[in-house]
Amino acid sequence: MDHLSFITGYITLNSAWLLMIVIAVVSFIVQWRFKSKFNQYAQIGLSSGMSGQEVAERMLRDNNITDVQVISVEGQLTDHYNPADKTVNLSPDVFYSRSIAAAAVAAHECGHAVQHAKAYAWLSLRSSLVPVVNVASTLTQWTLFIGVMLLFFTQNPLVLAIGVAALALVTLFSFITLPVEFDASRRALAWLNNNYSVMQTGEEHAQAKDALWWAAMTYVVAALGSLATLLYYASFLFNRRN
Repeated sequence: MDHLSFITGYITLNSAWLLMIVIAVVSFIVQWRFKSKFNQYAQIGLSSGMSGQEVAERMLRDNNITDVQVISVEGQLTDHYNPADKTVNLSPDVFYSRSIAAAAVAAHECGHAVQHAKAYAWLSLRSSLVPVVNVASTLTQWTLFIGVMLLFFTQNPLVLAIGVAALALVTLFSFITLPVEFDASRRALAWLNNNYSVMQTGEEHAQAKDALWWAAMTYVVAALGSLATLLYYASFLFNRRN
């Protein structure tokens, strides 16, 4: 390896490391901001007095979806739509609450149910990748660290290359998730805007939009964080070639 290649590889590795640190800081700020916004809007009652459960059931009914059940699940921020058993799963803070935050989250999760009912392409693609991404996620936990050690001590890049390939798939999955999440929020906000009986003021709609925007940003920084991690580990392979 000549001096120029060594310097180039060193810069690449450290640039990737610096990027990881920057994104980690941004991720912390976004997560804090999202939780702060959620807690803020969770304290503001919905003028219609509807609970998260009632909002979800109304949105499903308005979209002619009759085979999806709205249920309560344990935990905080555990809200999600499960396409496998067609359930909108809401945390107790959303299911029972009659707040702006609860209505926004409930409508967002129902947005995923609407996507499923309409065979939204990005959701279908994401769902089809879940089994293989689960395997890839497990692989990355073992192969990346071990792969780096083997590369240093034996100069064998195979295990690290497998780990990087698995992480690349996980990263791709995180970026495919973005249009799914943004579209679900778009559907939720459009429905809320057209349903005066649910959200009765423009201020309420603006607050719901703000809450969902910060929620979407958590997915953005997660995807960027995954990309930064991918570049970091890939830089080890790049250094070896140089």
